[in-house]
Amino acid sequence: MRITGFSDYAFRVLMYLALHEERRATIGDIAEAYEVSQHHLTKVVQVLAHAGLVQTLRGKGGGLFLGREPETIHLGDVVRICEGDRPVLECLEPGPVRCRIAPACRLVGLIDDAFEAFYAELNRHTLADLVQPPRATALARILMLDT
Repeated sequence: MRITGFSDYAFRVLMYLALHEERRATIGDIAEAYEVSQHHLTKVVQVLAHAGLVQTLRGKGGGLFLGREPETIHLGDVVRICEGDRPVLECLEPGPVRCRIAPACRLVGLIDDAFEAFYAELNRHTLADLVQPPRATALARILMLDT
């Protein structure tokens, strides 16, 4: 499995907000810190907000902040939210199977099991694990955050 840039940006947004819990951030702040496009981050933030992982406030004093405690945000769930839980093989999709070897093929079960193991391993870790000291200090320094 390849995690897309969308999930990568989602992790970056969540890490930034976890490191900056004492104040609200803007998409511009995050984009500048990571040197990435605000446009891409806007889409990511919309998905994270829809899932309740990020809260957004408009207007004066507004900005972004975590919607849940970092200890409750499991990494595998973030990937599922960002990548969707769509089948990785055509024969795993709902509806009639068009593959001739489907009745005798073991690949479907193996691939499905591998993805479940992937998500299970990621879900053993939370956002809090990514921002624990001493990493938090190093990350904040790299991102030039005042912590």
